[in-house]
Amino acid sequence: MPRPTCPRTIAHQPPCDYFKPAGIPLRDLEETVLLPEEVESLRLADAENLYRVDAAARMGVSRQTFDRIVRKARQKVAVALTQGNALRLERPPSRDTLLQEG
Repeated sequence: MPRPTCPRTIAHQPPCDYFKPAGIPLRDLEETVLLPEEVESLRLADAENLYRVDAAARMGVSRQTFDRIVRKARQKVAVALTQGNALRLERPPSRDTLLQEG
């Protein structure tokens, strides 16, 4: 039985939910889904250009876990770009949703 995942700190909300190739209706495209922690890892590693240790500390995970998350996110983006898929950015659950579940 695997360990439950520890909560990750997500400090950024993307401005939109989808990125897709121009000129093709969304209904005709396959989707590649990026999880909130994958979007956050890309933002910290690539947009903010942080060292892995610093980015991992901001997300509240180990450096090895951060590396695994960012590697998976980059692979998903590469597949979406090379195969012409739509990228769907999942939003993290709101605090209200988390409080109701707990």
